[in-house]
Amino acid sequence: EPAGMDYFYEQVQQKDVGRRMQVGQELLEYLGDPARSPDLEQDQQRLDKVIDELTAWVNSSNFKVSLLGLDVLGAFVDRLSGRFKPYIGTVLLPLIDRMGDAKDQVREQAQNLILKLMCEAAPPMYIWERLAVGFKHKNYRSREGVCLCLVATLNIYGAQPLILSKLVPHLCLAFGDSNSQVRDAAILAIVEVYRHVGEKVRIDLTKRGIPPGR
Repeated sequence: EPAGMDYFYEQVQQKDVGRRMQVGQELLEYLGDPARSPDLEQDQQRLDKVIDELTAWVNSSNFKVSLLGLDVLGAFVDRLSGRFKPYIGTVLLPLIDRMGDAKDQVREQAQNLILKLMCEAAPPMYIWERLAVGFKHKNYRSREGVCLCLVATLNIYGAQPLILSKLVPHLCLAFGDSNSQVRDAAILAIVEVYRHVGEKVRIDLTKRGIPPGR
């Protein structure tokens, strides 16, 4: 009998790395074939639990488990699209953490999943209202990642769906960050904002006391 959600509900709770790698692949195949997974949304609590457990995978210290968790959550977003919206609050904080990961591949995939959420699950500004806490993250790589994610968001969506007046103050604070990479990423993001909205942003920066030379 092909595996269904009851099986995955049990299996995603496994802590063994080898088992997780196997179950993750099975889950990707299950999600990739709607004909095989009619029971995906039959039991809301069961679905909630599976997504909670996968969020813990994303937080795993084993980067392969973390990457697989990101992959499987991405497959859930593809399948559920707008119905994934209730889980955004659960998955975003681990994604902000992973944007600070030591491995490039994990950082990149975390950002890609955030952009996928904007594309398929909820409007970009809905995501950004929850993502903005990342500007104050204790890990400098996460703070840098959030700035770079804003650059990517503007590249894909332009300024139209964003309320930039809510985001620019965070970038202004990041100009004074103790880490040079964060400062550079914040400047990069402001340049991108300027490219989209022009002089308005220069006036806004002056009002915020950023020196004209800067």
